[in-house]
Amino acid sequence: MKTLAWIAIAVATVWLWVRPGPKPILESGGMKTARATVISTDESSLHVHGAIKFGTQRLKVRLQDGRVADAANELRANLELDKIFAPGDSALVMVPENGEVAEGDVLVARDHWRLGWAAVLLGLFSIFLVIFGGFTGLRALFTFFFSCLAIWKLMIPAALSGFGATPSAFITVAALTATIMFLVAGFTRKGISAFAGAMLGVVSSLALAWFFSRVMHVDGATMPFAQQLLYSGCNGVDLGDIFIGAAILASSGAVMDLAMDIAAGVAEVKRHNPSLGFRELLGSGLRIGRSVTGTMTTTLLLAYSGGYLTLLMVFAAEGTRPADFLNSTLVSAELVKTLVGSFGLVLVAPFTALASAFAFSRQKSPSRLAR
Repeated sequence: MKTLAWIAIAVATVWLWVRPGPKPILESGGMKTARATVISTDESSLHVHGAIKFGTQRLKVRLQDGRVADAANELRANLELDKIFAPGDSALVMVPENGEVAEGDVLVARDHWRLGWAAVLLGLFSIFLVIFGGFTGLRALFTFFFSCLAIWKLMIPAALSGFGATPSAFITVAALTATIMFLVAGFTRKGISAFAGAMLGVVSSLALAWFFSRVMHVDGATMPFAQQLLYSGCNGVDLGDIFIGAAILASSGAVMDLAMDIAAGVAEVKRHNPSLGFRELLGSGLRIGRSVTGTMTTTLLLAYSGGYLTLLMVFAAEGTRPADFLNSTLVSAELVKTLVGSFGLVLVAPFTALASAFAFSRQKSPSRLAR
């Protein structure tokens, strides 16, 4: 049964890979990206004010077919988006879709070409995961790719089509949770208990995010590129809806991890002492949950804090009081995400313990379903 499930997930992964990605809303303007090598640069038109640069960096680039062309790199005094090229760099430039670059045309240097080293990093990750985890590591690699493809090719198009970011994220999280839980544990009492506990935690997080995002007046406007999304032809999207979807998606991995830990722990307790009943198994599940919950909630706090480290440093450098910066929109939004995700984790523990105790207490003798 599990072999068939893995075959099904492999087929689904291949299907998602060949499936077209999100359909663009804006027209490409007859342009496409191409890789090029920077031959020389000219910074004479750049203006420097402290750490900020703006103006035009002029480039001479060689396309992959050997043609040499001029390119321009526009800097807008935005450290988050600006980039500087040097001779020898691989660049991504915009060229006409027909590939014809006329003499005198100036191409747009869009960004550095990073996919080569990204592929190296991904390859090393895959190799070490399989070496360390063996067949289990290979299965984890499959679920990793499946999750990435499901988010990009199913959830994102659904959210853009008007279905809504929150229902799209919830359905995606539910599908990924079911896939990962049942592939790891099989359709067993352990797998069912972990899935039930995780989904109850996700639903709780969704309800909390919906309520507190409204009473605290925060939404997806604080998220990177939210304004650019609106100007990309998606002016009808609900930023509050996106914020809630992002909140439950961000915490879902930790929720799945904690639910499986507790369900597996209760399964082992039952396997070593089949005579235990509902109350004893519930107590064991709750004690396991208490041991893990503290570190998992701290994990979420550190993950969110790391993403906004520069913002916190700005507040510290400017001497902003905690009462002031905690009340700012940006920090309040991250506070809601962190606490909602942590609250969901805290609730996952008793939910999974309860589901596991109910499932395993009804089993009177050891069987395959206890594994």
